[in-house]
Amino acid sequence: MSDTTYTIERLGHHGDGIAPGPIFVQRALPGEDVSGDVVDGRIEAPRIVTPSANRIKAPCPHYNSCGGCALLHASDDFVAGWKTDVIRNALSAHGLETDIRPIATSPVRSRRRATLSARRGKKGAIIGFHGRRSGTITSIEHCHLLAPELLKQLPAVEALTFAGGSRKGELSVNLALSEGGVDVSVRNGKSLDRALETDLAQVLHQFGLARLAWNGEVIASETPPFQQFGKAKVTPPSGAFLQATREGELSLVNAVREGVGQAETIVDLFSGVGTLSLPLADQAQIHAVEGIEDMMRALDEGWRRSSGLKQVTTETRDLFRRPLLPDELNRFDAIVIDPPRAGAQAQVEEISGCDVPRVAMVSCNPVSFARDAQVLVSSGYRLNWVLPVDQFRWSPHVELAASFSKA
Repeated sequence: MSDTTYTIERLGHHGDGIAPGPIFVQRALPGEDVSGDVVDGRIEAPRIVTPSANRIKAPCPHYNSCGGCALLHASDDFVAGWKTDVIRNALSAHGLETDIRPIATSPVRSRRRATLSARRGKKGAIIGFHGRRSGTITSIEHCHLLAPELLKQLPAVEALTFAGGSRKGELSVNLALSEGGVDVSVRNGKSLDRALETDLAQVLHQFGLARLAWNGEVIASETPPFQQFGKAKVTPPSGAFLQATREGELSLVNAVREGVGQAETIVDLFSGVGTLSLPLADQAQIHAVEGIEDMMRALDEGWRRSSGLKQVTTETRDLFRRPLLPDELNRFDAIVIDPPRAGAQAQVEEISGCDVPRVAMVSCNPVSFARDAQVLVSSGYRLNWVLPVDQFRWSPHVELAASFSKA
């Protein structure tokens, strides 16, 4: 190992320390002096010569080999401050300043959905997350991220792996908690035949899974895998997007509710299965727009089965190719928009030309959010505040909710 020392100046967007060069240093913190062999501009196995006051002993026994977390060696206060600064710096790059509220961080062991990798081995199934920059799977039976109810399903995942996996292949197993139990969707498994369907159905019944889908096809459902959104219960399509934690979802819903104020008519763009639409329907008429028909059908059915909500209408529409135009938007008192990571540049351009007084935006990417926010601000909207939301503890990922208003 090299005796040369390098001083970490900052963290990159993936959570690695960055020394002059730049040299990327795995799991290093700003202010630390490190040494190690530099290969292709990276130090994969650094020796921490001078540790930061923000460094802690990682509480999870899997951390050294698992790639599920990137910042478990840093104090909670440091991580919260760094994620807030990621948002602040993204806004600053576009000349934007606003009130950034204290971050809403989800508790330890609160993740209610996760995608695990699984492979058959000589002595049993290997189930967990990949190591950093590695195809090796690390077991996670003592994981500090996942909710205990998910960890209890590792034996079920093992049974599924032996039923429909191979030693050469690797299964992708999506687990999501629901009111009916754990909803499971498996990809990259063996092709279905009658014998495999029978084996998979037996696993579902043996472990009491709510629903099991295999390579995109639902095999069986023991109980409806309902998700509670406000007063409504929705059965999402198998593998559909779900906020990572209940606490994070509640923070986003409350922020959006504040952002739309007393609006009586709201359009929800990129609505998904109703995470935001249905809670808001207790105060306003909602028009939900999403590009996937199955999601719109699930949202509509959830609304129709509920009581005490105002009218919710749905529209299946590709908002990247056919964004709502200003004259369509102007029928509403407020806009809610929750785009994917790439943002929604085309739709935001149309919003910038409308007269809707309130816009509440949710984003999982501060960089694309800042770009879209600058378009709105340039058109006369005011960025009132931003709430950072950390549902992915110890990862470099950060979400946010924001409020815009136009006089």
